[in-house]
Amino acid sequence: MLAFLLECRQWWRVGTVYPFAVFMASIWLLWVVRIILARRYRPWLRPYDTTTSVIIPVVDEPEDLFRDVLGRIRAQQPTEIIVVINGPRNPDLERICDDLGVFWSWTEIPGKRNALKVGLDASTGEIAVLVDSDTVWTANTLSELVKPFRDPEVGGVTTRQRILDPGRSVLTRWADWLESVRCQYSMPAMSALGTVGCLPGRTIAFRSSILADCMDRFLGEKFLGVFLEVSDDRTLTNYTLMAGYKTVYQSTSLVYTDAPLQLKKLTKQQYRWARGSQYNTLRMLGWMLVHARMLCLFYVADIAVPFVLLGTFGAWIGAFFQGSRPGLYDQLPLPHTPWQASLVIVGLAALMSLLSIAIRFGRHFAYRPRDMVFLPVFMLINTLLLLPVRLFGFFRCAHNAGWGTRADSFAGERTRSPLVAVPYVIGALMLAGSVMMSV
Repeated sequence: MLAFLLECRQWWRVGTVYPFAVFMASIWLLWVVRIILARRYRPWLRPYDTTTSVIIPVVDEPEDLFRDVLGRIRAQQPTEIIVVINGPRNPDLERICDDLGVFWSWTEIPGKRNALKVGLDASTGEIAVLVDSDTVWTANTLSELVKPFRDPEVGGVTTRQRILDPGRSVLTRWADWLESVRCQYSMPAMSALGTVGCLPGRTIAFRSSILADCMDRFLGEKFLGVFLEVSDDRTLTNYTLMAGYKTVYQSTSLVYTDAPLQLKKLTKQQYRWARGSQYNTLRMLGWMLVHARMLCLFYVADIAVPFVLLGTFGAWIGAFFQGSRPGLYDQLPLPHTPWQASLVIVGLAALMSLLSIAIRFGRHFAYRPRDMVFLPVFMLINTLLLLPVRLFGFFRCAHNAGWGTRADSFAGERTRSPLVAVPYVIGALMLAGSVMMSV
């Protein structure tokens, strides 16, 4: 942020155009567009009466949590609830379903995608509601969720999602902040255009006919020669958009989910999400360029920003170890001692970055003022964890891998393709370009 402001100052004063400043100005412009679109968003208000099939794939869950999840869903009286236990048999979960009078099925084939097919084949409802087995519904989650389907052009709907008891740790606070940012900025903005690019999988509703039409592709479609089990929610959202339907966000339908308490598990979760999101962006790029250009800009920027930031950091660190610094910083009143000057620059850069986050995500801090105290920690997690994880996820987005966060779940298809090199080439070019842009 500091370098961007200094480059903008030079741009204004002497007309020198810096590529990094142009890029960052574009990112800020996209942020303004997102804010404007988000302000246009309105949830659907009129009730809609339809039949609903709630499908819950599950491998293993704590008994108390799973009983609570099923009990809350059952209380909202969907047309039917179908639990699909996949992989090893789980007598405890079977017993809970029997106790609550919930239909369950078992398939020895592990993997969420196959479990969804099993559930869909057994369903009869007009609307299929896909629910993660650890997602806790609130009052009226279902009745609010189906309201947008009154519009025949709507094919998929997602809920507002928050983290259970976020005050437990810094990691849960950070996870809740990410959910808040998504639900207050990105999702309303994309929903205003009818193109939510990813309907998050904790609770999603689709027209059952859409899922039936795309299920064969969903179970077998490959990316760069490899089948990837990750990112089933984004993949189903893709198929819904390509079928000509709108995908929207219903803010009045609220669910809660847990967040990892261990850094290792959180890193695995974010890595899985990074791979799934970015491979789907590459796969959908051509379609988005023709049919959803604003969505394309949002997702391309989402990929590019980490590479540009890393390139900037790399260029600056390289200059530091060479005993020099970009002439841009000579505009600042710095100490004469090199190490002191570098320390001041780092401090100012951190301060400006904190200010940038506070401005861009002010709605969340208005909602949870105490999180302002944790803002420096959030920035560190974003920089030291999320940024490298997203980069690593992009480079490896065509690698085969298992689910990553659950024991006894799908282990991944053991195939390789020479096309796995494509993301590495694209990533290397973006990284080299970002370094050149910053020197």
